[in-house]
Amino acid sequence: MSRMKQFGLVLSGVCIGVLVSLQFAANASRDSAAAPQLPVEEVRSLADVFNHIKELYVEPVADKKLINDAISGMVAGLDPHSSYLDEEAFRDMQVSIKGRFGGLGIEVTMEDGLVKVVSPIEDTPAFRAGVKAGDLIFKLDDTPVRGLTLNDAVKRMRGKPGTSISVTIVRKGENKPIELTLTREEIKVQSVKSKLIEPGYGYLRVTQFQEQTTADLERHLEALYKTGPLKGLVLDLRNNPGGLIDAAVGVSAAFLPAKSLVVYSEGRIADAKRKYNAEPTEYSRGGGDVLKNLPRGVKDVPLVVIVNGGSASASEIVAGALQDYKRAKLLGIRTFGKGSVQSIFPIIQGETAVKLTIAKYFTPLGRSIQATGIEPDFEVDETANGSSEPFYREADLNRHLANPNAGEEHTGTVSKPAPRQRAQEDAAPVRFEPASADDYQFMQAMNVLKGRPVAIKPADQSAPAAQTSAPK
Repeated sequence: MSRMKQFGLVLSGVCIGVLVSLQFAANASRDSAAAPQLPVEEVRSLADVFNHIKELYVEPVADKKLINDAISGMVAGLDPHSSYLDEEAFRDMQVSIKGRFGGLGIEVTMEDGLVKVVSPIEDTPAFRAGVKAGDLIFKLDDTPVRGLTLNDAVKRMRGKPGTSISVTIVRKGENKPIELTLTREEIKVQSVKSKLIEPGYGYLRVTQFQEQTTADLERHLEALYKTGPLKGLVLDLRNNPGGLIDAAVGVSAAFLPAKSLVVYSEGRIADAKRKYNAEPTEYSRGGGDVLKNLPRGVKDVPLVVIVNGGSASASEIVAGALQDYKRAKLLGIRTFGKGSVQSIFPIIQGETAVKLTIAKYFTPLGRSIQATGIEPDFEVDETANGSSEPFYREADLNRHLANPNAGEEHTGTVSKPAPRQRAQEDAAPVRFEPASADDYQFMQAMNVLKGRPVAIKPADQSAPAAQTSAPK
């Protein structure tokens, strides 16, 4: 038997042994009736490829790199939101959940080998430079993005505050690539912002759902009520890419009756089949009730929620729950449509992890948002002349999960509403101070609260139409 063949057989045994060990460890913590059988022949094929690369590839390749790349490719082929997190990516993920990290300030995914912007984070270098949802990043400094994994691209964008990076993007409607030089900053995401618009009317903006979001929301509501009861409140979830599900439950719980069902999930394993109710055990980390000091009147104050195509995941959980209970009126543009739940599973001594999609979530009335999004009650564009957003959604991603309510196939396509009129294709991104007189959607939200005509857009016409309705 040749040395190479011996090596291949030994490696096959090692790979099978490792996979059996990992499988046992993964299933030991679950009440699984029967563990799936390992595909021994396929594992041998993997070992054979590993052997060929080690013995024949033109340059030496470290074992760790080969194994990491194999895991990364295996997970990345599942859906757009599952990924392998190496040591650095895992650390970065843990830091970003707390709302502080060094980088540019964009939420991204991978599409056709390029990095696609889901949403720029407000008050960050990318946001200030005019990066838009739907932009395709195809070069970072002099390195083409095609060929990199999403984790590799994110690593290049993150870095020490004060250092610069050249980002080249392609934008629909632009005749040539746009090159931006961005200076990295320590991104400190302030997840909740608020202001009193005028006596009796308040404004809340949630930019991301983080560990402290529910507690921060409670403090902001206390501040808004210091001058007296509110007649109306605007909750702004535009360009909020999501975050932690318990934070979404907490924000919903602030406005819903105690113990109301906020969202439920369905998956293959018992842990993925869950109901999340508006109670402290679901949204308070560390015990107690972070909403115990909510001002009187918050549960009943007339509420309008503003959403757009950058409102994703946890944002859609909140919007869907409030819409199902008729607790709020939704205004703006159809949301992104990410209706899946990801969990982090540490592996190899907790230094690396896989982020796996384990369930799809449903609104209290059983609606799946996956690949369809939420339609607002008042469809209102970004400006009186249309929207500059690119209408990029979950349904546009390759390998997106099917919507269980729609019966679509898992093909990467879905029936989508016809594109609506946009502002000029080559116009610069619409920039305005949220909740200002220049914020068209906000002004329409205030019209809803005050019972004034709302400039909605008819389905088959280009001119806005007036509709009068007050939130119930």
